Amino acid sequence: MSDFNRSRLIDWALRLYILLAFAFIFAPIAASFVFSFNVDRFPSLPLGGFSTIWYEAVANDPLVWEGLRNTLIAGVIVSVLATAIGFGAAYTDFRYKFFGKTFYVALALLPPTIPVVILGLAMLAFLSNVNLSGAIYSVIIAHVVMCAPFAMAIVRLRLSQMDPSLEAAAWNLGASEWMAMRHVVVPFCRPAIFAALFITMAVSFDEFAVAWFVSGLNETLPVKVLGFLQGQVSPRINVIGTFVFLASMTLVILAQILLMKRGGASTKTAEPVGDGL
Repeated sequence: MSDFNRSRLIDWALRLYILLAFAFIFAPIAASFVFSFNVDRFPSLPLGGFSTIWYEAVANDPLVWEGLRNTLIAGVIVSVLATAIGFGAAYTDFRYKFFGKTFYVALALLPPTIPVVILGLAMLAFLSNVNLSGAIYSVIIAHVVMCAPFAMAIVRLRLSQMDPSLEAAAWNLGASEWMAMRHVVVPFCRPAIFAALFITMAVSFDEFAVAWFVSGLNETLPVKVLGFLQGQVSPRINVIGTFVFLASMTLVILAQILLMKRGGASTKTAEPVGDGL
């Protein structure tokens, strides 16, 4: 076999491997989407018939709307707070040198590595001791702890592509530190900031275990799903799962597009700013 044929064979084998990997990952999600239109209560093939009855049941369920409201409130607030904290943590790592910096970065990125059950129990114990458990802001606090490291990682990656002399040049041209931050650093990081907003919102939107521990009666939509599972098999779970998946994937895709497509435009925005300072 020639080198050209061997290379083509390897290329096709890799493509097949990628397709099989995606099929393995998305098959359960696709099945959930298909069964959400099944008229029968229990999933079965062939389908008993096509129907939107379960979508109507979800739309008319006040518990679902309550969970969705709590999820959206928590997701929006968490994304803003986590991105602000993550940006500050990433900029501190980028700009300053201090003793224990390696430990600082490791500690800041630690929460996502902790098992969610342990993190949920720890957050429940802490929030109970300060009389903050069982409310929507309990979920917000817990999710900010979880999501801030994701925002920090995204902004930190973007800042690693920035020339440190840009900010110093702005200072030399008479800009204060806050002006340099506003006109140089933030424009350069804008794609990463928006990507962090979308990613942290998606993480908060999907998270279940920690929210289950700390939410009390203010349950988010993923926690509501657990209630549907207890004691019965409800096809509404397929409908809610389809909605959550589409919402999360939309946020993740938007974040990826921002990181891939707007990097060059952001660089052009940041570079000439010094002339106007």
